[in-house]
Amino acid sequence: MELGIHVPVFDIDGGATAIAGELARVGAAAEASGATWLSFMDHYFQIEPTGLPAEANMLEGYTTLGYLAAHTARLDLGLLVTGVTYRHPGLLAKIVTTLDVLSGGRAVLGIGAAWFEREHRGLGVPYPSTAERF
Repeated sequence: MELGIHVPVFDIDGGATAIAGELARVGAAAEASGATWLSFMDHYFQIEPTGLPAEANMLEGYTTLGYLAAHTARLDLGLLVTGVTYRHPGLLAKIVTTLDVLSGGRAVLGIGAAWFEREHRGLGVPYPSTAERF
């Protein structure tokens, strides 16, 4: 059996300035535990199911994965689901292939319909119909 670790929350003691160090420790601990993959959310605002407000700390997913690529050696790295509306398809391909090269072939890509309308509206990202997003 393989074990993956998903990190949906960046609200930690010490605030925003403590996030980088904590993420490096999470990566090291995940590898030491024998986990095979580490993932984050593709959200720009925190989502309600976490119990935190939208304004809580939330990092951009692919930048976070790039950081973890430099702080890990074996974990596969991905966003649990990449929102199809957040990045032009050609740019997304370049982003993920760059992560794959820099991580030594450890990038994982999953695509989803990007359901969080409030996030789209708040950032001025078009929010097409469900049919178009799928």
